[in-house]
Amino acid sequence: MHAKAEVEMFSGTKSWLSISPESHFSLANIPFGIISTPTNSKPRPAVAIGDHALDLSLFAQNNGFSAAPGIEADIQIFSDETLNAFAAKGQSFHREVRMYLQAIFTDDTPHPTILKTNEKLKSEALIALKDVQTHLPMEIGDYTDFFAGKNHAFNVGTLFRGPENALNSNYLHLPVAYHGRASSVVVSGTSLKRPWGQTLSDPKAEPKVPNFTPCKRLDIELELGMFVCKGNALGEQIDVKSASRYIFGYVLMNDWSARDIQMWEYVPLGPFNAKNFGTTISAWVVLADALAPFVTKGMENFTPLHTYLQQDDVNNALDIALEIDITTSKGNTTTISRSNAKHLVWSWPQMLAHHTVSGCPMRPGDLLGSGTISGTEFQTQGSLLELSQGGKIPLKLEGAEERRFLEDGDVVTIRGWSGKGAGLVGFVN
Repeated sequence: MHAKAEVEMFSGTKSWLSISPESHFSLANIPFGIISTPTNSKPRPAVAIGDHALDLSLFAQNNGFSAAPGIEADIQIFSDETLNAFAAKGQSFHREVRMYLQAIFTDDTPHPTILKTNEKLKSEALIALKDVQTHLPMEIGDYTDFFAGKNHAFNVGTLFRGPENALNSNYLHLPVAYHGRASSVVVSGTSLKRPWGQTLSDPKAEPKVPNFTPCKRLDIELELGMFVCKGNALGEQIDVKSASRYIFGYVLMNDWSARDIQMWEYVPLGPFNAKNFGTTISAWVVLADALAPFVTKGMENFTPLHTYLQQDDVNNALDIALEIDITTSKGNTTTISRSNAKHLVWSWPQMLAHHTVSGCPMRPGDLLGSGTISGTEFQTQGSLLELSQGGKIPLKLEGAEERRFLEDGDVVTIRGWSGKGAGLVGFVN
């Protein structure tokens, strides 16, 4: 209730800083990231608000947190090159910092001399977003990608096994996942090379002799990512009922996939080179508190679950509108899919509980992916594999272009936001 009241208050509150009513970085949001600038190449923490970034390092060094003694004592974390130390302070500290910064930016701020009327600090610490370089927000120790999008799992399973056997027998009993490659997680805007690997030109031919070629079926996967802020010791389990307290915040994610390489290599141990050449995340971490007002009911799972996965609250998903654009090398941009983050059958607390049920230790900065988020209607699917029905039917793009899978020079843009009006909470402006 507190979080909902808070976002309603700030969605109707004016700021002395000019913020477009269409901005996803509204006063109700305040996402955190890592930036550098032409005049200061050192990466450091910042928050995004409207079309600006507030340099938290400079803000802290110039007594920006002087009116908040509880924050002032830990301002050294705003000089770090990642958000890991900030994340590790826990949700109550994240909440205190975010609410303080919201108050700093309100038109009737109780602390006007800190930034509103401090022209020197305002001109130096408030930087246009177009003038900042964003970096990975966290040092990622481990990355695990789940498969929680039931519609995607069913669609892909149907393509290869038919609708009767689309979902594997374990799918609704536990959150399926694979361990990804943390070193190839990159921030939005990073170009990726088409991967090479072993593929079969004719999967039905015998004997099966693979070729070594560039990927010909390069795909996207529309996902949400979650950063962990709190760890557990080796051998300990995270209880599903308290797991939400381990969540730092969320990012958009594209788990790039080489489908033809994946088909040959995934048996018997699952994805490997088909997934490790790149995973893209958005630059700004939207805190758990900022999205708390948009908790909603997820997909129902009628399968009896073991106690460690049972949740009391059915409202365990996030209502986040999602869109995918493809811009071709000819400059044509087409929105190819619209989905929603609520299309997940497993919640983030359930993913954390299952990940640690063996005693696996989580650490601040660990990244979890949701798996591809697809709806049930036409053009709500989160991958080209689904949208083109396995490459059989090309997507019609603007400018009379077509795509079954990605071509060299294509740019993929993913957007996500919650709310409406002046209280939008999103990931990219």
